[in-house]
Amino acid sequence: MSIRSKKDLEIVLSKLKSFETPSFLLEQYPTPSSIAAEWVWNMALAGEVAGKTFLDAACGPGILGLGLLLLGAKHVVFVDKDSAVLRICQENYAHLAAEYELGTAEFIGSDIQLVDVRADIVVQNPPFGTKEEHSDKRFLEKAFAVANVVYSMHKYSTRTFVEAIAKDFHFTITHVWRYEFPIKAAFSFHQKPVRMIDVGLWRMERK
Repeated sequence: MSIRSKKDLEIVLSKLKSFETPSFLLEQYPTPSSIAAEWVWNMALAGEVAGKTFLDAACGPGILGLGLLLLGAKHVVFVDKDSAVLRICQENYAHLAAEYELGTAEFIGSDIQLVDVRADIVVQNPPFGTKEEHSDKRFLEKAFAVANVVYSMHKYSTRTFVEAIAKDFHFTITHVWRYEFPIKAAFSFHQKPVRMIDVGLWRMERK
């Protein structure tokens, strides 16, 4: 089988297993399949997927990295400090590999700061840094050390921070996409079934 359209990709990604017991502290909110599909499909159209190696940081169930593998990525390193969700990511990979020809995958259960890998491109939807201060900063610092191209999603309200840290690490922001990110009620204190968050996806490239 093969993926023939962005809609095909979205449908396949929508069927993956997601978080079973999401962590409040780790801000484990699943990336919607519609956003993930558009994200990686645009990368493929730009010639940034086929034959490339990736780091999917804070991978969760793996929707971004698996989308890249479905579109021809050579190798994806999935990293998440939550061992339970990393197992779900492995299950998702095994499920897709039974139906599709995928590149190779590596699964690392670790704090992102302790990971020592190299990649062509980093993709990440890290914690927004609202529950654990500066967690978003640590992910960006590692991403800038790992690859020359970084795709990273953050709250759009933090755009001045993203612009500043990119400049500090000699990265140029080449594209910004903006999305309404739905966060479904997963914890007892959530008062609305779905809350929309204004997020941005930044593409950054080393100067």
